[in-house]
Amino acid sequence: MRKRKVCVVVASRANYGRVKSLLQAIRDRPDLELQLIVGASALLYRFGNVIEVIRKDGFEPNATVYLVIEGENPTTMAKSTGLAIVELATIFENLKPDVVLTVADRYETMATAIASSYMNIPLAHTQGGDLTGSIDERVRHAISKLANLHFPATHKSRELLIKMGESPHAIWVTGCPSIDVISCIDLSLDSVMQKYGGTGAPLDWNRPYLLVLQHPVTTEFGDGLRQIEETIQAIHALKMQTVWLWPNVDAGSDDIAKGIRLYREHQKPDFVHFYRNFSVEDYARILNNTVCIVGNSSSGLREGAYFGTPCVNIGSRQDGRERGNNVMDVDHNANQIGAAICKQMSHGRYPQNTLFGDGTSGKKIAEILATAPLSIHKRLHF
Repeated sequence: MRKRKVCVVVASRANYGRVKSLLQAIRDRPDLELQLIVGASALLYRFGNVIEVIRKDGFEPNATVYLVIEGENPTTMAKSTGLAIVELATIFENLKPDVVLTVADRYETMATAIASSYMNIPLAHTQGGDLTGSIDERVRHAISKLANLHFPATHKSRELLIKMGESPHAIWVTGCPSIDVISCIDLSLDSVMQKYGGTGAPLDWNRPYLLVLQHPVTTEFGDGLRQIEETIQAIHALKMQTVWLWPNVDAGSDDIAKGIRLYREHQKPDFVHFYRNFSVEDYARILNNTVCIVGNSSSGLREGAYFGTPCVNIGSRQDGRERGNNVMDVDHNANQIGAAICKQMSHGRYPQNTLFGDGTSGKKIAEILATAPLSIHKRLHF
C-alpha cells in the first residue's frame, strides 16, 4: 500500500509546540509518510535554535529553508513572505507531497498556503476559525479560505468557519495538539534546573516565580518599546523572581528586544533571568508551576487554561480569542499590569479547562489525514 505523504512546515518555536504530537502521530502510522520542513526563525540562534530541539526529539527535517529578512518591520515581513513562497515552491516540487499541513496564522503559514494552493497540493490547516487581534486574524482567515481540510481547536471556531462558507464536511474539531504533550508528562521542575543557559540572576525553582512572554503587535508597529516598558515597570516594582522569554520574530521584535536589553543592562535586576527558548515539555513545566504568566502569548490562554495557571493578558494581541476563567485582561499600563498580577497571585490556581483539547488531538488529525478524501477543488458552501 502506498503511503500518503504529509508535508508539515515548522517555522517557529510556537509552531513546533503546536504540532509536535501530530508529527509523532504521523510518523507512527504505517499508512503515512512524514515530510518535515523547518525554516524561518526556527533555524536562528537568537530565537532559540528550535531546530536543535526538533532533532533532539528525533525528527530529521527533509529540508531546511532560510527565509527571514532582517529588520523585523512590516516591509521585511512582507518580503519574507514572498521569499518563503519562492523557497517553499521549490521544496514542494522536490518532495511532491500528497497534502501540506500548515499551522495557525504566521506569515510563513500564509506563504505555505499560497505555494501549496497554486501548486495544486491539498492544504490542511490547524487552528482556523480563531478570533484574535493584530494582523494574525486576517492572515488566519485568508489561509482558511485556501485550505481544503480544517482542524479547528474548538466548536466555536468550527461554527465561524462554516459562517465563512467552508463546508462542514471538511471541518473536524480536534483540539490543539499542544495540549497532547502537556497532558502526559511529569510536570515537576527537577529536570529544568540548570539545563538552560540564558542570562541574568540565578533562579530558585523552589520559590514562587513569574513567567513573562510578550510579543510585538504588528498592527501597532512603532509602539512596541513603550508597551514593553510598561510591562518592565510593573515587573520591576514587584521584584519577584521572574523567567523572561525573548519575543518572536514578527515586525516590532527589535523594539521589544531593545526594551528588554536596556532593562537588563542598565537596571541589572537581581531577580530576573532571561531565556531564548525551552523545549516544549520544559516550557510546559515552567508554565504549570508559575504563579502567573504575564504578557500576550496565546499559551497563557490555551495551555494556561488546561493547567489552570493564572494569566495576565496585556493589550490587543489576543482580542476575541476564546479563553477560560484563568485570564485577566489589561491595557499596556504598568499600574494595571501590577494590580492584575497581584490579584491573580492572591487567587491562585484555577480549575482545569479542556476548551482547547483533551490530549488526543495529534492522533485525531493523523487519522483524518490518512483517511479523508483529498481534493484541490472547493467552493463557497452556504
